[in-house]
Amino acid sequence: MAAAAEPGARAWLGGGSPRPGSPACSPVLGAGGRARPGPGPGLGPGPERAGARAPGSVAGPGHSFRKVTLTKPTFCHLCSDFIWGLAGFLCDVCNFMSHEKCLKLVRIPCTSVAPSLVRVPVAHCFGPRGLHKRKFCAVCRKVLEAPALHCEVCELHLHPDCVPFACSDCRQCHQDGHQDHDTHHHHWREGNLPSGARCEVCRKTCGSSDVLAGVRCEWCGVQAHSVCSAVLAPECGFGRLRSLVLPPACVRLLPGGFSKTQSFRIAEAVEPGEGGDGTEGSAAVGPGRETPATPESGKQTLKIFDGDDAVRRSQFRLITVSRLASAEEVLEAALRIHHIPEDPGHLELCPLPPSLKACDTWAGGKAGSAVISEEGRSPGSGEATPEAWVIRALPRAQEVLKIYPGWLKVGVAYVSVRVTPKSTARSVMLEVLPLLGRQAEGPESYQLVEVAMGCRQVQRTALMDEQPLLDRLQDIRQMSVRQVSQTRFYVAESRDVAPHVSLFVGGLPPGLSPEEYSSLLHEAVATKATVVSVSHVYSSQGAVVLDVTCFSEAERLYVLLKDMAVRGRLLTALVLPDLLHTKLPPDSCPLLVFVNPKSGGLKGRDLLCSFRKLLNPHQVFDLTNGGPLPGLHLFSQVPCFRVLVCGGDGTVGWVLGALEETRYRLACPEPSVAILPLGTGNDLGRVLRWGAGYSGEDPLSVLLSVDEADAVLMDRWTILLDAHDTASAENGTADAEPPKIVQMSNYCGIGIDAELSLDFHQAREEEPGKFTSRLHNKGVYVRVGLQKISHSRSLHKQIRLQVERQEVELPSIEGLIFINIPSWGSGADLWGSDSDARFEKPRMDDGLLEVVGVTGVVHMGQVQGGLRSGIRIAQGSYFRVTLLKATPVQVDGEPWVQAPGHMIISAAGPKVHMLRKAKQKPRRAGTTRDARADAPAPEGDAR
Repeated sequence: MAAAAEPGARAWLGGGSPRPGSPACSPVLGAGGRARPGPGPGLGPGPERAGARAPGSVAGPGHSFRKVTLTKPTFCHLCSDFIWGLAGFLCDVCNFMSHEKCLKLVRIPCTSVAPSLVRVPVAHCFGPRGLHKRKFCAVCRKVLEAPALHCEVCELHLHPDCVPFACSDCRQCHQDGHQDHDTHHHHWREGNLPSGARCEVCRKTCGSSDVLAGVRCEWCGVQAHSVCSAVLAPECGFGRLRSLVLPPACVRLLPGGFSKTQSFRIAEAVEPGEGGDGTEGSAAVGPGRETPATPESGKQTLKIFDGDDAVRRSQFRLITVSRLASAEEVLEAALRIHHIPEDPGHLELCPLPPSLKACDTWAGGKAGSAVISEEGRSPGSGEATPEAWVIRALPRAQEVLKIYPGWLKVGVAYVSVRVTPKSTARSVMLEVLPLLGRQAEGPESYQLVEVAMGCRQVQRTALMDEQPLLDRLQDIRQMSVRQVSQTRFYVAESRDVAPHVSLFVGGLPPGLSPEEYSSLLHEAVATKATVVSVSHVYSSQGAVVLDVTCFSEAERLYVLLKDMAVRGRLLTALVLPDLLHTKLPPDSCPLLVFVNPKSGGLKGRDLLCSFRKLLNPHQVFDLTNGGPLPGLHLFSQVPCFRVLVCGGDGTVGWVLGALEETRYRLACPEPSVAILPLGTGNDLGRVLRWGAGYSGEDPLSVLLSVDEADAVLMDRWTILLDAHDTASAENGTADAEPPKIVQMSNYCGIGIDAELSLDFHQAREEEPGKFTSRLHNKGVYVRVGLQKISHSRSLHKQIRLQVERQEVELPSIEGLIFINIPSWGSGADLWGSDSDARFEKPRMDDGLLEVVGVTGVVHMGQVQGGLRSGIRIAQGSYFRVTLLKATPVQVDGEPWVQAPGHMIISAAGPKVHMLRKAKQKPRRAGTTRDARADAPAPEGDAR
C-alpha cells in the first residue's frame, strides 16, 4: 500500500467480543435475538479450513487474525517463506497470511483501515480489463486469473469487484493547489515484485511469485521487505532515472471538472460494474465471496448491502454463516466482507423487503424490525429469515471527528474533536484553529472541506458555516456505512485558487491570425470572451492554446471540441498542465516521450503504459492524440530536455519536422532525440544503434540507455515539390497542384522502391489488423516485389537530374534514391563500402547527399542480401529533379504519387541533435538505492 501510518490512527480490531458494558444484542439483526453458540462465521480462505480465533492473535495495523488449519502449501505474506506445519494465521478481511512469529512484525495495513492512512488521496486511472500473469490483487491478495484491472499510472492491480475497497493511493504526479509538498517521499506499493528482487537493506530476496510480498517505491524503484523499508529515509530521490523524470513539484494542474484520465491524456475505458457482471451484484473471487450454501450443509448464504447506494446499484456481497450462528457473528461477518472498520456496537442489520427491487428507492428499516431466533426464523411468523440485509448505523448523540490541516507544515497529522447535534462547520473550526496554532487568525480566513476519497475519483466539497456535522455524518452512513472511513474533513484557507486551465486545440485551419482563430472558435462553440482567451497560436500547424479562467467553461469547451469538425477537419482537445520550469533541479534534463501506437507491431499501447509508470505521465504523449505539438508546447520553457520517439522512421521525421517548426519558440532550441524503433525498416534506428526494432525489451533498460547515449549531429533536408500538370484534353485547362515542402532525414526514393512502399502502405491501410508482426510486414514487401519483377519503367527516360546546377546523365535504372544515412531498406548498405576517388566518404553530418540508382526489384533484393551495391551516380548538397510524368515518390518511408513537375532538394538549415546508443552496456546501479536498474522486469507485465 502507498499508505503511511499516521499518529494516533486507530486500528480496527474487529471480530472480537462485544465491548464491555454494551448490550449483547445492540449490534445484531434487531433487538431481542438470543445468542447461541455456533461454529463461527465460516469465512475461510478457500483451501484452508477455518479454526478458532487464537487469543492475542490480533496484530498489525487493522488486521483481524485467526488461527487456521492449512490444507495445501501456503506461504507467509510478510517473509514469503513457506509455512511449515498445519497452522497459520489469516486476516479475516484482507486474507493476509502469516507465521505466528511474524505477526508482531506486520506493518502492511489491512484494507479495512488503509484508506484512513493515506497521506495524500489521489485517484487511480484504470485501463481496460486484461490478463495479468502472475499478478496479485492488492485488496484480496489473491492471484489474478480472470481479466482484471490495473492502474495506468501506478502498479495497482485489482479484481473488478475489489475496486470499491481499494485506496485512493495513486502516485501524486503534480501539484493541485491544495497540498503542495516541498519534499518528495517514497511511494510504496506492496507486492508483484520480480521473484529475484533483493531488499535494499538486508540484500536478501524480497520478491515472490507465490504471494503478495515485499514493497517497491514506484518513483525510484527501491525494493525492500515491508519491515526493512522502515529504516530507509522517507525522501525519494527518483533513483537512476532522476535526471529524466519530470518532478511532480514542477507540474501544476488545478483540480476542475476533468477526470484523471483526461488530465493525463489517457484513452478512457468503459468502466465495468463494480458489483459483478449480472444484474445482481454478486462477486466471483476474493475474501468471503462464497457460493450459495446447500440446505444440508447447516449453513446459509446471505446478501449484505452497505447502505442505500448499494441497494440502488444492486451491489451486494455474499456471506456464508452457520444457521445456528449468533447475531453478533453474523454482523461481524457482514462488516468484514464490506471492510468496514466501525465498532459493531454502533451498527445493526435490517432486512431488505423481498418485494423491493434493488433499483427501487428504499427508506430503510427500523431497529428491531427483524431478529434471528434459535431456529433461524423470525418469531411469530412461518417465513424464513430474509436472505438480503442492509447494514445500518444506529443514531448517535455525539461522535469523535478527525480534522486534517489543509496546509503542509503542521506538526500533527490531524486533531480530534467531539461533535454533537449543535456542532456546525464554523464551531468546529473555532475549536480546531487553536489546536493547530492558528488562534490569532479568524475563522473567516478558513473553510471546512469534505473530501470523499474514492479510488476512481477524489471529490472536494466546501461546507457551509452552518452545516451540522453530525447530521452530515449520518447522511453519509445512510448512503454507505463504509464511506465514512473514506471521507475526511480538512481545514483549508478560504482563499480560492484562481481557476486556470490550458486547453490545447488542434486540427484548425492553418494560416489564420489569433483574431481569426478566436472568431472561428466563438462561432463553433460560443466561447465566452470574458473567461477564454487565445494564449498561443501555432498558425502553420492549425493549433491554438486557450487560457480558460473558469472550470465549468473549460469542461464545456473540452467536451464540445474533442468530437467536433470545423471546415471538414476533426478537432483535437487536450488539457495541459503548467510546467514550473524555475523549480526544476539544476542537473535535471527531463525526457519528453512520444509514442505512436500504430507503428510497426502495434506495441505502442504497452509502451505508453510502461513509460507512464516509469516516468511522470505528464511527460508521455500519444502521437495519435494531437501529434507532437502539445508535448513541445508543454516543454517550451524547459531550459534543457531530451526527446524519445517511439515509432518508425516516418514517426521520427514527423517529430523532427515539428521540432523544426517550433524551434524558435523553445527555450531549448536543439533538444537531442533518441529513437525506440517500432516500425518495419527502422533504418535511422539501426544507424544510431537503437536496433532493428523493438522486440519487448525492458522499458527501464531503454530509458537507462537514453540517459547514457551520446549526442551526434545529423543533416536534415528540405524537398520542394512544385507540380505542373499538362493541360487536360477534355477541357483545355491546367490542373496544377500548389507547391508543398516536406522534410527528409533518411532517404528519398523515386521509382521502383517508392512504388513498393506505396503498395505496402495501401495494403496496410485496407487491413491494419493484419500488420501487427514485423516478420509479416516484410513478407508482404517480398510478395509485392515479386509481383513487379517483370515490370519495366525506364525511369531514366522519365526524369531529369541536376546536381549543383549541373545536368547529370542517368544510366538505365528503375529507381533513383537520395540517401543521407548509411542504411536503406531495413539495414542494407546501398552506397557500398568500396573506396571511390570520385566521391567523399559518406557521413550523415557532412552536408552532402549520395545519389544511387537501382535497376529493378532483383537488384534491390541483391542489395538487401549484401550481394551487390547500388549504382553510384552523384554526391552533392543541391539537387533539381524534373518529373516528366506522374511517378511514385517516398520520403522516409511515406509514399505517394507525385504529379509531373520539379523536385528541389537542399539543406534544411541547422543540423539536428540525435542520441546514439552507447556501445557499452548500461551501468548497473551497484550498491546505490537505484535497485530499479538491477531488477528484471516482472513476467507478464508491460515492463
